[in-house]
Amino acid sequence: MDMDKHVVVVTRVSERHWHALDDDQVIGRGEGTRRPDGRMFLSVDAWDGAVFAQLAAAMLTDLPRPLYTVVDEADLDLLISWERIGFGPRRREWEYVMPTDPQLTGLGKTPPPPDVTIAAADEEPLRELDRVIRDEVEATVGWQNMPAEVLWPPLDPARYTVAVHAGDYVGLVRVAPLPRQPRIGLIAVRDGLRRRGIARALLAEVLGATHRRGIETASADVNQANGAAIALFESVGARRAGSNLELVLR
Repeated sequence: MDMDKHVVVVTRVSERHWHALDDDQVIGRGEGTRRPDGRMFLSVDAWDGAVFAQLAAAMLTDLPRPLYTVVDEADLDLLISWERIGFGPRRREWEYVMPTDPQLTGLGKTPPPPDVTIAAADEEPLRELDRVIRDEVEATVGWQNMPAEVLWPPLDPARYTVAVHAGDYVGLVRVAPLPRQPRIGLIAVRDGLRRRGIARALLAEVLGATHRRGIETASADVNQANGAAIALFESVGARRAGSNLELVLR
């Protein structure tokens, strides 16, 4: 399409959606998503760079700053498009892929500590643990620095495995059961009970269960600054498969 011969009009079609129209045909879309932590993340779907720029300019005019977006670091064209309108890097998330076979992970004999058991989750105690862990994270690194995958999804107990100590939930791991490659969205242990092997035992449980279903690999996203999580995943043979950049415009 020769954009020089057409007038592209950008219209805000709802509170958080924009369309780029050429002769009443939609040739690009923009969307703003308000995450539960209050931040607004933008996305633009337009194959033409000029249309991308028009959509983005309209969104920046309509929305208060700061604004955020997430870009696959390998997508240089998209990264450059956001940088041209003023977005800059805030943090990086590594995507890790790991084997599930206990013979490859070394997790075949990884029991929890003697006073801890690994179990399926029940909703009410899971909600309490979820609240406590979020408060602990917010008081330290801040929840805004957690990977995008862990930001307040629906709390479905079927996706969680938990660690239980003295009758209380003290650790959890959540797995999104994607058909080809399940994704570990969050693994966390309460303050005061870390460095006892609980996170490793939780990981052993979910990777072992995944392997028994005939699935060879799982994935996880990890903040580049989270050294403990990186060490845990790399210790079971995880390798970096890609990275995402979170960009911000202040």
